Amino acid sequence: MSGGCPGRNFAPKRNGMKKSALLFLLCSPLMAYGQYEREDSVMSRELREVTVKGEKPQIKSQDGVLVVDLPAIVRDKPVTNVLEALGYVPGVVSENGGIGLNGASGVTILLNGELTNMPVGNLYQLLYSTPVDRLKNVEIMYAAPAKYHVSGAVINIVLKTPRPIDGLTGQLQAGFSQAHYPSCGGGLAATYAMTDWTFDVNWSISRNKTWSRQETFSNHLFNGVRTMVEDDMRQVGRDLSNLVYASVGYKTLKLTYNGQVKSNASSSSLSTGTFGDYVNDYAYCSPAAYHNLSVRYTAPFGLSVGGDYTAYGEDREQLLRKEKVCLVEGMKRQSITRYHAYADQEHQFGRWQLSYGVEYQHSDDHSMQSFTIPAHAGFDDVLKEDVADAYAGVQASLEWGLSFSASAKGEYYHNDYRSSWNFVPQLSATYYKTPKSIFQLNLTSQRVYPQYWELHGGTSYINEYSTIKGNPALQPYMKYAGQLSYIYRQKYAATLYVLYSDKYSVQLPYQQPDDLQLLFQTVNFDYSRTVGLQLNVPFNAGDVLKSTAVGNILNKREKASHFHDIGFDNQRWSFYGALNNTIAFAPGCPVSLSVDVSYVTGQIQGPGRFNSFWKMDAGAKWRFGKNRCCEIDVKCNDIFNTWNPRLTINSNGQDYRMLLHEMVSSFTASFVWRFNGFKPKDSSVDTSRFGTGG
Repeated sequence: MSGGCPGRNFAPKRNGMKKSALLFLLCSPLMAYGQYEREDSVMSRELREVTVKGEKPQIKSQDGVLVVDLPAIVRDKPVTNVLEALGYVPGVVSENGGIGLNGASGVTILLNGELTNMPVGNLYQLLYSTPVDRLKNVEIMYAAPAKYHVSGAVINIVLKTPRPIDGLTGQLQAGFSQAHYPSCGGGLAATYAMTDWTFDVNWSISRNKTWSRQETFSNHLFNGVRTMVEDDMRQVGRDLSNLVYASVGYKTLKLTYNGQVKSNASSSSLSTGTFGDYVNDYAYCSPAAYHNLSVRYTAPFGLSVGGDYTAYGEDREQLLRKEKVCLVEGMKRQSITRYHAYADQEHQFGRWQLSYGVEYQHSDDHSMQSFTIPAHAGFDDVLKEDVADAYAGVQASLEWGLSFSASAKGEYYHNDYRSSWNFVPQLSATYYKTPKSIFQLNLTSQRVYPQYWELHGGTSYINEYSTIKGNPALQPYMKYAGQLSYIYRQKYAATLYVLYSDKYSVQLPYQQPDDLQLLFQTVNFDYSRTVGLQLNVPFNAGDVLKSTAVGNILNKREKASHFHDIGFDNQRWSFYGALNNTIAFAPGCPVSLSVDVSYVTGQIQGPGRFNSFWKMDAGAKWRFGKNRCCEIDVKCNDIFNTWNPRLTINSNGQDYRMLLHEMVSSFTASFVWRFNGFKPKDSSVDTSRFGTGG
């Protein structure tokens, strides 16, 4: 039914609940017997409806992989795309436009087990334009096997494979968002399959206008005297973004193109403070463009080979003015080409699987920066980078309940500044004797490399007081992680984790002692260490309220013996909690509500500390039309505008505060129309029920 909430007590269709219509199978003999009696005028009997309810598990585990039934979790949530849905995966934190995984120091997102090699922003845009109906499930791997060519934690988004029987399927979507400024967008996603061919197209366009505000208070110690430098900065950004993802597959050969072009892009910041009023404009001289073309072939004997080519270009001009005086006039340009190839082989020996492979990547980063004002040398050079690795791994599922995967990878890294050899081990083990209790252990390591632009040592001027500088001396750092998880009844999960990053690096402000200047620069620490416990507890109140409580308590410590010319050793206990609630007025009702609350206590970053803050989100979903092919979703994020982090640094002579305003507060509305139209004529004949066998 559509257009209203039915009053009958139908069996629930959401959040892991499924009904079995056993009436026909169980009662056919009785119905026939009743009909025989009626015909003989003996008596008439009425059999009541029988409904059997069973709870579908939300989490399964095997071979170090947590398989999450995300479509069931978000069925009544006001989400229309994969990116929004990821925020409801147990352990995943989706804040400020980024995806994180509690218990992991970083996470890589895969699509159907394949690395996209896209910049994070482009990948998020692709996920935002991918319909949530395409989701099959989501796999969480805290220690990804080396065959995925990724080190560390992974979120693998598994999409449904198009089938000839489905015909042409897809959806059209249009949306509107009102934050400080309005933004709008739309898109088309469609899949089609024939006997040996599959086609997948995803196109989206969005016109965005963003706004942010940050207040800073820098009590700067210079020549023995404290000077308070205040600044109130408002930043506005605009762009028109086009994204295209298209893939065609023939049997086990797949060719994929994904690209994004941002045109009419510009950004501007207006600041008022102690040193005066500033206007800082960035204008794109040409559209910023990203293009990636990849090919993959899987042979029937376990061999997979593939490669991809990536091209990225960006060209911007900067004009910084104080009142009517021009302080900075410059240009930045970056052009990157990257080649990547790999080969993997798998062998199956009963319950054991052996895998090994090689991978190679080469990139050329041609970047330049020049200034008309002030007299600054800038740079114009090409940074070449090579990464090569080889790995071997084993995977097994033993009869007594233990399954595991282990791999070891040797990696060689070289650029114009340094060369290094790295050894990257990985281990995942799962003990799964009964569905009631599942134990999982993960151990992994990963080397994190600096961004291309930072290694060039370029300079960006915010105003006369604040400057951003690159760091050619920046070193890669190693991340080590261990997690021990316990899953009870394939529903409740607890994870104890330890994270350690040697030579960890992050960009932070620093008040220079010999000049009245604030420097933002990425530098290496001694280490960053986190120990924590995460809990995920879903619970229901009948068929009306479905809730999930998430708690994460942790102790974080960061230490640097040489942070510029000072040192620090910062440590703090923190807590993150969230309660996600979905309200359905009746089973099968086309309207559902969502209310989510998040809270985080103070955390640390380098020598600084953040305050505690919280937020509440609410939304509604309405499905209507034939077979409920249409959907309207509305959502209010951060209703009370309380998600406003404040960073405070007060140690070793540094006295600095930064307050961020209106980080996520917004109202969004979207309309979705799902279609299933033309079905191809399949030339094959179904003979599954015929033949003599043997």
